[in-house]
Amino acid sequence: MTTSLADIRTSFIEFFRDRQHAVVPSSPLVPRNDPTLMFTNAGMVQFKNAFTGQEKLPFKRATSVQKCVRAGGKHNDLDNVGYTQRHHTFFEMLGNFSFGDYFKEAAIEYAWDYVSKTVKLPKDKLWVTVYPTDEQARLLWKKIAGISDDRIVGHESNLWAMGPLGPCGYCSEIFYDQGEGIEGGPPGSAEEDGDRFLEFWNLVFMQFEQIDENTRVDLPRPSIDTGMGLERIAALLQGVQSNYDTDLFRHLIAASVEASGAKAEGEARFSHRVIADHLRSTSFLIADGVLPSNEGRGYVLRRIMRRAMRHAHLIGAKDPLMHRLVPTLVAEMGAAYPELKRAEPLVTETLKLEEIRFRETLARGLKLLDEATTGMGKGATLPGETAFKLYDTYGFPLDLTQDALKAKDIAVDTDGFTAAMARQKAEARKAWAGSGETADESKWFEVRDEFGSTEFLGYDTETAEGNVLALFKNGARANGATAGETVLVLTNQTPFYAESGGQVGDQGTMTGPKGEALVEDTEKKLGSLHVHVVKVTSGSLKVGDAVDLKVDSEKRRATRANHSATHLLHAALKRVLGGHVQQKGSLVAPDRLRFDFSHPKPVSHDELERIESMVNEVIRQNSDTLTRLMPTTQAVAEGAEALFGEKYGDEVRVLSMGVDGDKTYSVELCGGTHVRRLGDIGLFTILAESAVAAGVRRIEALTSEGARKFLSGQADIAKEAAAALKTSPADLAARVLALSEERRRLERELSDAKKALALAGPSRSSESDGAKTIAGMKTILRVVEGVNAKDLKGLADDAKQKLGSGVVAFVAVADGRASLVVGVTDDLTKKINAVDLVKLGAEALGGKGGGGRPDMAQAGGPDGAKAADALAAIEHRLNAA
Repeated sequence: MTTSLADIRTSFIEFFRDRQHAVVPSSPLVPRNDPTLMFTNAGMVQFKNAFTGQEKLPFKRATSVQKCVRAGGKHNDLDNVGYTQRHHTFFEMLGNFSFGDYFKEAAIEYAWDYVSKTVKLPKDKLWVTVYPTDEQARLLWKKIAGISDDRIVGHESNLWAMGPLGPCGYCSEIFYDQGEGIEGGPPGSAEEDGDRFLEFWNLVFMQFEQIDENTRVDLPRPSIDTGMGLERIAALLQGVQSNYDTDLFRHLIAASVEASGAKAEGEARFSHRVIADHLRSTSFLIADGVLPSNEGRGYVLRRIMRRAMRHAHLIGAKDPLMHRLVPTLVAEMGAAYPELKRAEPLVTETLKLEEIRFRETLARGLKLLDEATTGMGKGATLPGETAFKLYDTYGFPLDLTQDALKAKDIAVDTDGFTAAMARQKAEARKAWAGSGETADESKWFEVRDEFGSTEFLGYDTETAEGNVLALFKNGARANGATAGETVLVLTNQTPFYAESGGQVGDQGTMTGPKGEALVEDTEKKLGSLHVHVVKVTSGSLKVGDAVDLKVDSEKRRATRANHSATHLLHAALKRVLGGHVQQKGSLVAPDRLRFDFSHPKPVSHDELERIESMVNEVIRQNSDTLTRLMPTTQAVAEGAEALFGEKYGDEVRVLSMGVDGDKTYSVELCGGTHVRRLGDIGLFTILAESAVAAGVRRIEALTSEGARKFLSGQADIAKEAAAALKTSPADLAARVLALSEERRRLERELSDAKKALALAGPSRSSESDGAKTIAGMKTILRVVEGVNAKDLKGLADDAKQKLGSGVVAFVAVADGRASLVVGVTDDLTKKINAVDLVKLGAEALGGKGGGGRPDMAQAGGPDGAKAADALAAIEHRLNAA
């Protein structure tokens, strides 16, 4: 078969149609049967009520190619789209479903037949994962597919659930090994996050129902739900590593290149990818009735549109671009999705108008402001709704509107602006509730709507007073808590930093009028609420209490030093290893720091020394750190380092540290807490460098007192060792090296002496050379002392050389066990076989077998007391030769 996306769609549907599956068209992107979802994000969504028993379908098995959108809620990775190989806002999911009809065996058989026979993926490249205890699935894969145990991986993640309660079951994923040239390891390994092993099909065995937290029962009619990413299987079949290199995306990108005049090279390559992907999601959303707005699904659509349009601007498109690409998209996908063809005029016009508006954002915003104030005289007031529209739709912040009107002596209704903002937040909350996030978190929207965001005071102080606004016990709001209880406490303001950006939450104390408590952690909710995890130690705390809040200053001081050090480390890594280094994660705690970064190979010892030295050199500058609040776009434009994938608001904190010639050493966007002067870090030392995943390395380090204690401990060890060796710490390395060489020399000499002694010592012979003639052959048969088992072969070689022609056998005993070696000179091997002799000796020693060559064989046995018997057995056989 050919491997275009269109052909794969057709082959999949035909495969399952031939196996009595009803072909069901894709459902709309706006779910009709699930109000908890913002968009359809999987093939099973349209069948959810059938799986739960709420709907009866006219068929028991079905297949579909479902259009899906994942943007917003827990599936929001919009910022990754276009920059990774496989992230998309829009994708197509191939699926087959059984509603109480066939189960695991047929599902596995169908999947295996399709991938191995229909699309003919190489069988030896396929791996599968199963839930560790799902032995049935493991045996079926072996039986049906013949997959060996080493390619069937038990994985804890292979457990699927529709929600906290309801249908659930084990699942099995199919992976394709793309080859050794791609970094990554098989599923279940430490390197499983790499790209080498690509998961492309998930088979869900819906066999249980979760009744409550502790009760799971078997479903009376087990069902099947599978999903395979069309873009992924297409990339595999077309032999490309990136979904963006498949035929459909190549055609869309080519259209974007032609329309814009910008080649898909360098950074423009990513922009064209973004445009191609977002063209699909925006066009299909519009075709399914979603239109751009400032709320709910329309707001998400507008965000996707404007991201694509921004990339069109970045590649230098002079005129609106997106709408000119719609005909190419319809040509590629209109046959599979007739609704796209029908909606082509609406899609084209909507995209064109939205891009024109976006291009005129700033100019249009100023124009609207002029229009809104036409006829207003001095002392007038601009409605808050208008000011909010400028802010929310056109990116005009309130202070800019106020400044623009100041010259006209026109005020702004800030109360109206606040009210409009509150309404927008309420709508965002409704949209969030439908994005698939857990309902448990919805309580924080209620709290934020009621009290607003927490005011964080911790940049300037470690102590403050606050009022207890809300208290949660066991997930529910409560009026108070008593000694021994652990609760979540929200105050109107706090000096406690809430965990985010890799920095751990602060700890400390909370003291009220009638009780005391330990703040064990501080969590961030909804990006703006600082929630204290509190254990009441005495008395009680209640809502309305005025409390004294005190951060553990020692831990905060250490955390500040570690956080600032991560910025310096990041800058040093870029200078030593190259500009490709990007932060991939971090942990900033009081006792240590950990920094993950992109780099394709281990960092060498010399490189680590340069990095550590560079960081300490900047620390010794002891210059002030500088923090500025500025617009995000301006900060990035001025060269501030932004963490890839991090979400930033309109205004950000920009931290500058150190000097490098005439430039600032480190400039990063960061909302964490930091030292005021670099000298406060004190000292920086690297503990370890290791791999985290394919292309990602990790450095662990200490600063300040932690680094001092570590290095002091290392120095103490060196001093103790130097004293024991009667040398100075400065000469310790050379002394240890010399002693090591001396020990190796002495061990060699001792081994040689033992072997010489063994050769010269008493044997089962009275002849002067230690040899005895048996059946016309010279022999040395001897129990040796002080010779290691590993040295016996060398001893036998020396003895054979000494005899010239003959047979030698040596037994060494250690810890009650015997080791035996037999050697036969080459001229006698046709008559005497060392393997036969060594087996006789092994039997006498209580062992079995032995092995080797006709001229040299080894064996052993547990009964060292029978060493002489072993040699006697060998001598007896020689006498019979």
